[in-house]
Amino acid sequence: MELTGSRIIAAPRETVWGHLNDPETLRACIPGCEELSGSAEEGFEATVKQKVGPVKATFKGVVTVSDANPPESYRIAGEGKGGVAGFAKGGADVRLLEVPEGTELAYSVDAKVGGKIAQLGSRVVDSFAAKMADTFFENFKARVEGAGVSPQDPVT
Repeated sequence: MELTGSRIIAAPRETVWGHLNDPETLRACIPGCEELSGSAEEGFEATVKQKVGPVKATFKGVVTVSDANPPESYRIAGEGKGGVAGFAKGGADVRLLEVPEGTELAYSVDAKVGGKIAQLGSRVVDSFAAKMADTFFENFKARVEGAGVSPQDPVT
């Protein structure tokens, strides 16, 4: 399945880039994320709890960043295993473009699922994936715009 979209974020591109690489920002924005540790350079480990239709699962997995071109673009990819519920893996190509309102964050997501989750059917899974992506990027926009500082800036 593939999803594309974009968001205008009222913040400079460097600030948005910093948040895209900040584990605390990512943890706070990923729906159902219980833990996220690591760094963009070394990779992240995550635990995410989700309910897809009637299937509840806790996914444990890894997230890696590649093809980084700061502060313009990167690819973020992840793979998680949810025991009997199955697995999810995918990635997103993310581009940051300067626009008069701040920064346009454009994304193209590709994802695959297997196991019990895949048995729910593509309509349920596609709808869930679209909702997850939309929720993440809305949370991200709200956090960056509400933060007023980049993750590297000291908070006073």
